[in-house]
Amino acid sequence: MTTSWEKTDLLDALAEQRELLLITVRGLTDEQAARRTTVSELALGGIVKHLARGEEVWTRIMVKGDGELPDGMLDMGQYRLTAGDTLQGLLERYAAAARATEDAVTVLPDLDHSVPLPRTPWSPPEPEHWSARRILLHLIRETAQHAGHADIIREALKSANTTAQR
Repeated sequence: MTTSWEKTDLLDALAEQRELLLITVRGLTDEQAARRTTVSELALGGIVKHLARGEEVWTRIMVKGDGELPDGMLDMGQYRLTAGDTLQGLLERYAAAARATEDAVTVLPDLDHSVPLPRTPWSPPEPEHWSARRILLHLIRETAQHAGHADIIREALKSANTTAQR
């Protein structure tokens, strides 16, 4: 059962991880946001694009609760910038996705609300269900993981890490 403060605490934790990630792209050009600085294929803009898509997808799963695979969930191109992508556009998309997540969680009667997960190539044979709470925890973990990746990329790009930028 959701306590009166649990939604706020989880949404605040997610917002804090988003804020740390956004520090890594502060003041960058589109070219810098697309640049790889390590052996990884990841670039800062690609991380923002992936996290925006992730929030869009997981919010849809939580709200619709139909078990259908959302468009783009398995698209590996979400990690790369395409010709039409700009950092500003990706940041606007990420902000909109964040607002949608917060709005969806706010109106849920309870974080115990459970939804079926879409079938993916790595899904177990039996249907899986996650609570809204678990989806939020997944988004926090995913954002924190990629904020760490972004910090390394930013440090290699501009010799500045998140701690120094805060």
